[in-house]
Amino acid sequence: MKLSRLFQPRNPAFWAMIALNVLSSAFAWILRSYPLKPLGLALVASLALANAMLGMWFAWRLACEDGGKGSAGRGM
Repeated sequence: MKLSRLFQPRNPAFWAMIALNVLSSAFAWILRSYPLKPLGLALVASLALANAMLGMWFAWRLACEDGGKGSAGRGM
């Protein structure tokens, strides 16, 4: 796993991760700015958690992929 692999502007998963991070910020802003009723609070909070988990999955996938090089590209 390499953290430098997170920055891949040509990979659609990178842009999905960026969009989910922006959406996560919007969810946090909604939760902090508006006095929501319990049902609305539970709905927005669960959407925020699901969004954060999906964003982390995309980040993990980007950090762990080998950049298209399989074991054949390693010279073994």
